Order: sequence, then structure tokens, then C-alpha cells
Amino acid sequence: MEKLTDAIQWLDTHQESAYSLIRIFLGTALFIRGWIFFSDPAAITELARAEKLYMWFSYVTIAHLVGGFLMAIGLQTRLAALFQIPILVAAVFVVHADQGLMSVGQSMELAVLVLILLVIYALFGYCILSVDKYFVKKRQQSVPDTESSGVPA
Repeated sequence: MEKLTDAIQWLDTHQESAYSLIRIFLGTALFIRGWIFFSDPAAITELARAEKLYMWFSYVTIAHLVGGFLMAIGLQTRLAALFQIPILVAAVFVVHADQGLMSVGQSMELAVLVLILLVIYALFGYCILSVDKYFVKKRQQSVPDTESSGVPA
């Protein structure tokens, strides 16, 4: 019983790691989706059921590839998530709108979940397992401590 309590205590003190792991998974999934669209442009045309909007298809592909990669490594996390949000809004309210929430496939539910996660990462940004965190730490270390140096702030 003590080992279980210790394990739960350890998990409680490492909740930020879970936030980071979700970001890494989400970024990787978006990157893979972008790679699918890049390697098979017909896939996105079929998904959107329109060929006239090829410029938007390019945006979706590039945003998923670049934004997904940046989210996975935690670099410019807020910006990467922000560029994904319009795509997921369109997926929820345009592409999957006619399917509804109670369809056999789970495309609508998955698109809503990804949209909500992107909004969370756009608002709250990176966490401990990220390149952004490394740069913030590096910047904080390079700024001299004004209290210990005797220089007024």
C-alpha cells in the first residue's frame, strides 16, 4: 500500500509532465496529419469535398507540418497552436458539421477535442518538457541579479 501511495504522490508532483506529454502527442499527430496531406493531396480534397480552395489546402498542410513539429518540441507553442485553430474551427463547423456528434465515425468528436486542446495550448503555452522552457531558463540565467550586484532596479 505504501508503494501505491508513493506512486500517487510522485504522479501528483509531476502533473506538468502530463501536460507536456499531451502537447508532444498532439503536435506529433498534427505533424503526421500534415504529412498525410502533403504526400496525398487528394486526401484533403476529399475531406473538404471541394477542389476550388487549393490555397487553403496548402495552408492546412503547411500549418499542420510546421505547427505540429513546433508543438511537439515545444518551440513557439502558443503561436504554433494559434495557427492551427482556424483549421480546426473549419473542421468542426464546416467539414464535420453535417455528421453531428452521434455518428458512427468519431471525426467530429476528435476535431472538437483537438480544437479545445489547441485553445488551451494557445492560452497557456509550453511546460517543462519544451524548447521554450529551455530558452526562458537560459534568458533568466543571463540576466544579472540586480539585488546582489548592488545596482538599483
